[in-house]
Amino acid sequence: MASEQHRWLSAEEIAQHLGVSIDTIYRWIAGRGMPAHKVGRLWKFKTDEVDEWVKAGGASADSSKEDVGKDSKK
Repeated sequence: MASEQHRWLSAEEIAQHLGVSIDTIYRWIAGRGMPAHKVGRLWKFKTDEVDEWVKAGGASADSSKEDVGKDSKK
């Protein structure tokens, strides 16, 4: 598991890790400051950075009312 913390994850992998859609990931990058690193055209993520961001409240519904319910409107 320790090596998993150091591996760069794709947007799809981090969405699966958090249990949200990939659209939510891109909204969080743009609007909530989710820790992400652009590598060419791809976004890459460190699990420990994202987990800390979530624990600090970055993904909480209270931090942005505009995202509430967007994932269910597909």
